[in-house]
Amino acid sequence: MSSEYESADLIIKLYELRREEKLRAAREWYTKDFQPASAQDVLDTLRGEHSAYFRMVTSYWEMAASFVNHGAIDWKMFMDANPGEPVNVFVKLYPYLGELRSMFASEYDDAQAFQHLEQVIMQLPNAKERLEERMGQFKEARTRWKAANQIQPA
Repeated sequence: MSSEYESADLIIKLYELRREEKLRAAREWYTKDFQPASAQDVLDTLRGEHSAYFRMVTSYWEMAASFVNHGAIDWKMFMDANPGEPVNVFVKLYPYLGELRSMFASEYDDAQAFQHLEQVIMQLPNAKERLEERMGQFKEARTRWKAANQIQPA
């Protein structure tokens, strides 16, 4: 288990990575434009023009979560420093985890897609309820955004 200083040091290093220009652009795309409605939408993204952005964001948070799960970063300190973004990244995949995992499964590897991020997020009190609430909030926000951005007839 890491000391508080070691956890804080790793969190700061992770934050510095988040400031990198391409990762910032990828995080913005994931937040604003990645709105999957199915596991197939996720798979299509992996095969499409935004594959690199998707992989940058999800692998960044999966890596960070793996540090927490292996004791290199204290869970509470990690969540205090990153209260929203890891949840927001995970919630877009959460409804499709089972299907995605079956698509990505290998007989040679028992790792499951997004398992580290899931393990970190599911430690939150009332995690499932929070995820359901966040999914509803995202759905409402998408509806408002679409309505606000529709071209008004002249």
